[in-house]
Amino acid sequence: MNNSSHWKTIWQNPEQLPILDKNQVHVWRANLELSKTEIEQLATCLSTDEISRANKFRFPIHKRRFIVARGILRQLLGNYLQLSPDRIKFEYGDRGKPRLAASVVDGFLQFNVSHSEEYALYGFTHHHLIGVDLEYLRDMKDAVKLAERFFSPREFELLAAIDSEQQRKVFFKLWTAKEAYLKAIGTGLTNSLASIDISFDQTGNPKLLAIEGDLEATANWSMYPCVPEINYVATVAIKTPTNSQQIYFWNWHQNSFPPKI
Repeated sequence: MNNSSHWKTIWQNPEQLPILDKNQVHVWRANLELSKTEIEQLATCLSTDEISRANKFRFPIHKRRFIVARGILRQLLGNYLQLSPDRIKFEYGDRGKPRLAASVVDGFLQFNVSHSEEYALYGFTHHHLIGVDLEYLRDMKDAVKLAERFFSPREFELLAAIDSEQQRKVFFKLWTAKEAYLKAIGTGLTNSLASIDISFDQTGNPKLLAIEGDLEATANWSMYPCVPEINYVATVAIKTPTNSQQIYFWNWHQNSFPPKI
């Protein structure tokens, strides 16, 4: 459990389904490389429109990642809601952010998901807006040019001033923090990345400095960076004051606990 931006992420293996209290945030990481049997099992809980979407992927690897990531989301939601995963129904915002349909009993559970390469990250909380973004630390030879184009002037200057070996990781720390916030409010990258200004605390963790130039607007937001795996960077953004929530990090494993039916 962590309730501060100054921590080393500790991923725990749950012995039973964790209970999500009102003042908690649960973050799950999952490896998307599963056996054929496990993939088929997860696919059985997908809706017809999700299967249709999966079949539109050109390459099998992208189809497999989508099926597994969405199947795990349904299993986790099913456990929290005590519903069979195939009974979960979604609605989508104007920019495609999924949320629980109005017909689902618990309208207070908020969630978000992100996946990159072979890992997925899931965030759950009650009442508060939440966004998560996960990125694989791929080569970024044009990181400074991209920052000059899409980031705030202060962030660009910060990135341009550091050693080239550090630029890739700092770039993705900034990117995931911005993206997590934008996903939390439901706009995604349709909003300007430069409208969110990110700084770093003394431990090197990202934090919101300003939202569209408003320094006071950040008081209602918390950011939790984490490292799901080597060569990955992630950030969780929650609309709640810093330290008002307890955050837990969990490892997902197929059949580690049975879904509620």
